[in-house]
Amino acid sequence: MGESITEGTIINWLIAEGESFEEGDILLEVATDKVDNEVPAPVSGTLVKTTYQAKDVVSVGEVIAVLEVSESTSKSSKKEIVIPNDKEEDYKKEKGSKKLKPAQALSASSSTSFSTSNSNTFFSPLIIKIAKEHHICFEELARIPATGNEGRLRKSDVFSYIENGRPYKFAQPITQDPTAYRIPQLKFEKGQGKVIEMDRMRQMIADHMVYSKHTSPHVTAYVEADLTNMVNWRNANKKAFEEKYGERLTFTPLFVEAVAKAVKDFPNINASVDGNNIIVKEDINIGMATALPSGNLIVPVVKNADKKDLKTLAENVNALANKARENKLAGDDIKGSTFTISNVGTFGSVMGTPIINQPEVAILALGIIKKRPEVITTNKGDEIAIRSMMYLSLSFDHRVVDGFLGGSFVRRVADYFEKFDTNRKI
Repeated sequence: MGESITEGTIINWLIAEGESFEEGDILLEVATDKVDNEVPAPVSGTLVKTTYQAKDVVSVGEVIAVLEVSESTSKSSKKEIVIPNDKEEDYKKEKGSKKLKPAQALSASSSTSFSTSNSNTFFSPLIIKIAKEHHICFEELARIPATGNEGRLRKSDVFSYIENGRPYKFAQPITQDPTAYRIPQLKFEKGQGKVIEMDRMRQMIADHMVYSKHTSPHVTAYVEADLTNMVNWRNANKKAFEEKYGERLTFTPLFVEAVAKAVKDFPNINASVDGNNIIVKEDINIGMATALPSGNLIVPVVKNADKKDLKTLAENVNALANKARENKLAGDDIKGSTFTISNVGTFGSVMGTPIINQPEVAILALGIIKKRPEVITTNKGDEIAIRSMMYLSLSFDHRVVDGFLGGSFVRRVADYFEKFDTNRKI
């Protein structure tokens, strides 16, 4: 379903209970925060029972239906196929039997220090779902004593913790400093007005953005670039380019091309963090932050951007942009990004401070291209001329990207913009 997807919403069942189907028939449609998916039948048979209905939100890995496999399929596979259906029932029974107490802040006399109780920081989709329902962050999950195999946190551990009043909710790291900061218990006046419920995608975007800011210490570096040569070349060649290749020549493929070159020059910017390890990616896949008709944001990906010519980049960019506008992006279209660009200039913004698209370590925002009077050096000396200028802003994860790497990278991108070859042939 896509990276970081932990749950989906059932849009519609296309096969009713008691109806038969063939292998490959579409059983249902599922929507995630990224794209909609059709779920084909893995075998031929009959739909005996559905455990979730339309509009239900389901965690990845949950049983959604019981299928009775046809005799021909059973014979060809030489084994009986059984799909367990008691997982959700057990969860509902356990959840219903718990009378949860309201969370209580620790008193001044209570111990407010903590150390990570469960060293295994992998949390299953079910645990994450329960945590979201009760607004438990990842730091708080890590403080809950785990009783599962290999230190895994079980749902019973989480329910017991909630029932006990979430004693580590406001716990602080162990410190000898008596003046250490404590999270204040503040209540804000939210005001009155029209209440608009977030749609599913907006909720997921909010979760991802908060998680990114919580995980990565963001630092932003800014540079200014003179795009006059690129702008003039594109304006002079866009009509001939479309006539020759049948593709519109926007600035985006030119930006993707330059960014891919800079990533090759500074490969450590094309990375992700795994605990204490840095994974430097071999492929250069450039994500393009794109606004959907609903106003929500999605990041389709240009795969292997460093290995494609301008014609192919234009084809990919235009195809992905059209799919996004028509809500037809598939799962593969949004997978595998290693570095993301966000063209905030499209909306008229001079510059931006973008939030990193996890698990990447940097994201580049491109501001509006604006004509301004600038001092340039010519054969006659310093002169004032009208130039097409742009601000570039790179937000990077300071855990693994220092100021030298971040600043050098964004400056290299600007250099590629400024040194664009005006004699380039299409």
